[in-house]
Amino acid sequence: MANLYIGLMSGTSLDGTDGVLFDADAMVVTGHVHLPFPPALRDELLVLNSPGDNELHRAALAANAVARNYADVVSQLLEATSTRHDQVAAVGAHGQTVRHQPGGFDGYTTQLLNGALLAEQAGIDVVCDLRSRDVAAGGQGAPLVPAFHRAVFGSTGQDVAVLNLGGISNLSLLFGDGRTGGFDCGPANCLMDGWIARHQGKAFDADGGWAATGRVSPALLATLLAEPFFALAPPKSTGRDLFHLGWLQARLMPGLAPEDVQATLLELSARCVADALRAQMPAARSLIVCGGGALNGRLMQRLSDLLPGVAVESSAAHGLPVDQVEAAAFAWLAMCFKAKRPGNLPAVTGAAGLRVLGALHPA
Repeated sequence: MANLYIGLMSGTSLDGTDGVLFDADAMVVTGHVHLPFPPALRDELLVLNSPGDNELHRAALAANAVARNYADVVSQLLEATSTRHDQVAAVGAHGQTVRHQPGGFDGYTTQLLNGALLAEQAGIDVVCDLRSRDVAAGGQGAPLVPAFHRAVFGSTGQDVAVLNLGGISNLSLLFGDGRTGGFDCGPANCLMDGWIARHQGKAFDADGGWAATGRVSPALLATLLAEPFFALAPPKSTGRDLFHLGWLQARLMPGLAPEDVQATLLELSARCVADALRAQMPAARSLIVCGGGALNGRLMQRLSDLLPGVAVESSAAHGLPVDQVEAAAFAWLAMCFKAKRPGNLPAVTGAAGLRVLGALHPA
């Protein structure tokens, strides 16, 4: 019998949930479903990234709504793949990050999800809250995917980098000598998505088309790149706590056309990755890209331009479509939890040691 897990991922892009059925023995995805968030839920989750009125009540309701969205994805996956509930060992569920403040005695990370409700509706064991144990051990709680990237993309003898372009960008560094590194780079899609939503009412800038109509502002780019986060050495992680439209608005210069700001934001997304890769893995000759930003042709081209000598390719060219990688990673982390295997890499997160990650809600 196949060792089957379901992985559920909703990231900082807030575009909805990707779910995969994952064969942990063969390390392959056998089914995929994407379910957008209802607009009202997406808007509420975005607002909950900042302090507001009656937060506890609203966050609890949003966690319930995320659980129902996740349960619908599970149901659709089982139906599409003709899989029974009792054939799935567990669901690995990320939850929706609304706060990420790791580090120090009072560090924490919050992913909204009612795991008990998801287990009740899905009828399958649920492993969630996968970041908190690493934070409790002094780590960043992110990124958690480099160990999975090593398992599926690692290549002995050569340095390979894997880049996830979600709302935030993060790099996994798979060194040829077996070492694995990783960290968040900065904003990928979150600022571009927010800016085009404000000015054109669109959820995202398809293929970077609007950015292509503008010109990069060197002054604005320099101001944005002066953010201290970019100069921090790994381990480091970030999110919408830092990179949001208020952060951008405070740095805008008067007189810039909206399309020029969008062009500059795309350049920022490419530069913070390219600068980090050159600094942390100068011998890399391959960059495997996943996440929604991998579908932005202009962003991919700028990465290629900024990284001469590095082959910038979609993860699809390496056997895993761009919208399935992160969900598959959380299925893999659920498998690690069930096997009582550590899921974190202290060299990546800065945790005090290896830890089994997650909390279980039995079916």
